[in-house]
Amino acid sequence: MKLSVIILNYNVRYFLELCLKSVVAAIADIDAEIIVVDNNSPDDSCDMIKRLFPTVNLIENKDNSGFSKGNNIGVTHAKGEYLCILNPDTVVAEDTFTKLIQFADSKDNLGIVGCQLIDGKGKFLPESKRNVPTPKVSLQKVLGNTNSYYANEVEVENTGKVDILVGAFMWLKKDVYEYVHGFDEAYFMYGEDIDLSYKVIKAGYDNFYFGDTTVVHFKGESTLRDRKYAKRFYGAMQIFYKKHFKQNAVFNAIVWLGIKLAYVMSKAPEIVETKSERSFIYTKAISQSLEEQLPQPIEITDSIQDKIEKDSMLVYDFNVLKASDVINDMKQKSTQENIVFRFLPKNSKFILGSDSATNRGEVLHF
Repeated sequence: MKLSVIILNYNVRYFLELCLKSVVAAIADIDAEIIVVDNNSPDDSCDMIKRLFPTVNLIENKDNSGFSKGNNIGVTHAKGEYLCILNPDTVVAEDTFTKLIQFADSKDNLGIVGCQLIDGKGKFLPESKRNVPTPKVSLQKVLGNTNSYYANEVEVENTGKVDILVGAFMWLKKDVYEYVHGFDEAYFMYGEDIDLSYKVIKAGYDNFYFGDTTVVHFKGESTLRDRKYAKRFYGAMQIFYKKHFKQNAVFNAIVWLGIKLAYVMSKAPEIVETKSERSFIYTKAISQSLEEQLPQPIEITDSIQDKIEKDSMLVYDFNVLKASDVINDMKQKSTQENIVFRFLPKNSKFILGSDSATNRGEVLHF
């Protein structure tokens, strides 16, 4: 088998459904499997998978064992030459995996490959490509200087070697994952992707950022940026420093100061209220119950339009549109004023979207 797509899920049932439908389309011509590890979600994620995706290998954990352990469990069941560690709050294009296979097969010393990630408003996520977060680099980031934290030397649409990739999308050979012993389970959530990336680099492999495919990562679903997040994230960074860097009193003081500063400077998440004055729906037909819940007036079209008025909500119907076209359109329109995006998954009765990295997205049923 060529590919195993491993998705660790916790309580994001509707985003997971959209994700799985995009993955199913992307593996249509690939010898691949989908493994979902559910960390004891209180919602009906597992029932949805059994009903809609019977061929998915579903692993139901009895507790929430964290990101690292959950993914490690998934890998033990994987049969693929390649692994794709994928967040449940993502959307992949139809050709994402095909492009990654072609790229990965051409490399002799391949470590981890990451791709271009955009958020729910179509904007590029700079954590898609990062440098090693040494204490000095991390302290500079806390103080507002991100130039040395992100791998800005590689252009967004280009491909090149970078050190650190993000756990929302990680592509690597299963034997490399096993050689470095996978994710370190000392990390419950946050920091484990940095640790795995760094372990792979230290083992002599080359990590790459691959800018030729784009994946939507709604982000707010799995990374609520509140004080609890700050405490967990910088606690994870403390584990990383203790593990990978030589210790001394001065070093420990710098690390402690940086983590303390980051925690103190962290702010409560901003409540984002989106007010759209009209809707554009890319579909052939619309349910009346959905139409009644959308901002008025509504324009319905079955083709993507280039020019959209500001303060608009765009609804993409995956019954008539390809994910790759939707993603490209989001990127093009991301610079327009107050444009928000909603997604209608194929054969579903809900739309969803996310307008902020600090808050959960919106699911609207009809």
